[in-house]
Amino acid sequence: MLLVGAGALSLLAGGGAALAWWSRSRRGAPIAEPGRPTVRPPGVPLSAFGGRSTAEEVTDGLDLTGRTIVVTGATSGLGLETMRALALRGAHVIGTGRSLESARAACGSVRGKTTPLPLELTDFDSIVELSRSLRATGSPLDALICNAGVMGLRSLEKVRGLERQFVTNHLGHYLLTRRVLDLILAAPQGRVVTVSSYVMNWSSPAGIEWDNLSGERDYHPNRAYGQSKLANALFSLELARRLRGTAATSNSLEPGYVDTGLFKHYPVSLKGFRGLLAEKAPVTQGAATSCYVATAPILAGHSGYHFAMCNPVVPIARACSETEARRLWDVSEALVTSHLSA
Repeated sequence: MLLVGAGALSLLAGGGAALAWWSRSRRGAPIAEPGRPTVRPPGVPLSAFGGRSTAEEVTDGLDLTGRTIVVTGATSGLGLETMRALALRGAHVIGTGRSLESARAACGSVRGKTTPLPLELTDFDSIVELSRSLRATGSPLDALICNAGVMGLRSLEKVRGLERQFVTNHLGHYLLTRRVLDLILAAPQGRVVTVSSYVMNWSSPAGIEWDNLSGERDYHPNRAYGQSKLANALFSLELARRLRGTAATSNSLEPGYVDTGLFKHYPVSLKGFRGLLAEKAPVTQGAATSCYVATAPILAGHSGYHFAMCNPVVPIARACSETEARRLWDVSEALVTSHLSA
């Protein structure tokens, strides 16, 4: 098992089409999902940033002093760079790691105000404890960045009878968000930022496999990971619907293909992707969209959207289904109900 930032392998799926998509976006051409001529949703402002922008650049000039931001999976990769950039701008960043020791080491490596807290997303009791710790601070949450994730499961692993990637990447963040949603609503303009991935298109063409959440039927690591990333996008969409009429927002994003050292561990052959591998983005760029969506003043009030390269895009069709998003919310609630008010 390999723990990584939640979207580190965003562009591998789709073969040559995905490589062409990434190359165009890196050159500054309009971002376009393969097969979709229109990708910009109406009514959402474009930014001045793109695929080569860094987390520091997108937050340049912002004074985040007084804001409290939670970043899950802050011990390495995208999460660590996200925490570093936000703390640099004055935010109090609460960085989580699977152990308190790893979280302390990560927080101690960046400049600014940080607080380390442990979080194991497959352990619902750990999520409950984190939510209690956040509540004990007495501060509202200006942003919750759901970044942590698991990938690279060569064979089926189950937690609580469910496929592990689904639990870690989606269900744990769902439970955490539900338990701290009042803290987000208490902020002047609270934001929930969910790191998804372009490889949501690895999921079944039919969408979430409702009758196979255990992963026992024809398990494949790509499809299981893609399903968890699709769940991230659908969760964000439904949360945005439920936040209507409030100042809080919910948006998802894909960070692109980022150099996190993931590919040397991944079980699927990379033959034929040499061109893509040469286009790896550093984490300084990979964390830019998370930081932008979490802090950009221009995005206040914009909710229910998906972002890539620091700009709004239209994801694959099955990530836009409000019906499926509502169903996922209800199914997820049933799966964590014993820990919602514990």
